[in-house]
Amino acid sequence: MDESTSKPLKGVLVVALEQAVAAPLATCRLADAGARVIKLERAEGDFARAYDSVANGQSAYFAWANRGKESVVVDIKKSSDASLIQRIVSRADVFIQNLGVGAAARVGLGSTRLRDQHPGLITCDISGYGEDGPYAAMKAYDLLIQAETGLVSVSGPPGEYGRVGVSVCDIATGVSAALAINEAIIGRGSTGQGTAIRLSLFDVMAEWMSVPLLQYDYSGLGPDRVGLAHPSITPYGGFLTKDGATLVISVQNEREWHDLATKVLDKPELASDAKYVDNSARMQRREQVDAIVQNVFATRSRKKLESQLSKARIAYGAVNGLDDLSKHPQLRRIRVGSETGEIEMPAHPDANRAVNPATRIPTLGQHSDAIRAEFSE
Repeated sequence: MDESTSKPLKGVLVVALEQAVAAPLATCRLADAGARVIKLERAEGDFARAYDSVANGQSAYFAWANRGKESVVVDIKKSSDASLIQRIVSRADVFIQNLGVGAAARVGLGSTRLRDQHPGLITCDISGYGEDGPYAAMKAYDLLIQAETGLVSVSGPPGEYGRVGVSVCDIATGVSAALAINEAIIGRGSTGQGTAIRLSLFDVMAEWMSVPLLQYDYSGLGPDRVGLAHPSITPYGGFLTKDGATLVISVQNEREWHDLATKVLDKPELASDAKYVDNSARMQRREQVDAIVQNVFATRSRKKLESQLSKARIAYGAVNGLDDLSKHPQLRRIRVGSETGEIEMPAHPDANRAVNPATRIPTLGQHSDAIRAEFSE
């Protein structure tokens, strides 16, 4: 793989006034693609640095989303530091920030002003609920957005609500921001003009909620919380094996139903039974269908069922714990350096994206002196 393929953003300068997860994840993707990312941090540092210290002495959140960046400590309210930031931005291709709404503008770093000064600059503003509207001034964190967008109302089993187990709203917004920035970089190559990108956690997750929302808007009924089951397909869910494993299977069409009935369940009569002949009929009898599958699974071991499902070409997977994921044969990892030692973490999702083995997680202010010298008046 040549450098142009592995590092397509080489030569792109990104200035990031960022904290927590969404913006840092976006700029991590850009750094992995070869961009130079200068991370502006307050004296206390990005507060994600202090979320925990479990990753070989580092915060797991910070280690994951900040590899390959340069850290400079600044006080954005201090005139000399504000001037420094302006000088850095004047040479930048991208400026991204996720402070509270209006905070960047109050210190002269609003996207409108910056793009007036630098028409080729790409700006990306990330907020909780957007910059306008009745919720614009509200604080917004991942769980709050999961709640406000209805995500928790369609997730998990019936009964008490629970959050999705990872910061899905932050992650979705970070990936969306990286995509939008890359689109803007391509567009600027044709027009010479930068772009103003505005994303909110609420908008991103509301768009991800399109299917259940459309179902509700046009039928008056949204999906129930059905745990591991699928709200509109059956059998599609988790079933307990004889030896206590939970296997999740997915039957997407009538060929698969036929193969499940004849090759796994050993009940060929089900394949032509009008009560189960298609998904619509099976959904009307979900409890019966699930009970039939569960009764068979309960008599067989995980190993035997996996063999049968594989031969029948029925999609399946196991419900794994973190111990299983940690040693999963399909898990790719990278090693990233830090001041407390190497940290092993999941690799970039693009299997062809090679992360430089010399990549490190910056210490707070590690590059302050060098950057101040480079961008001196």
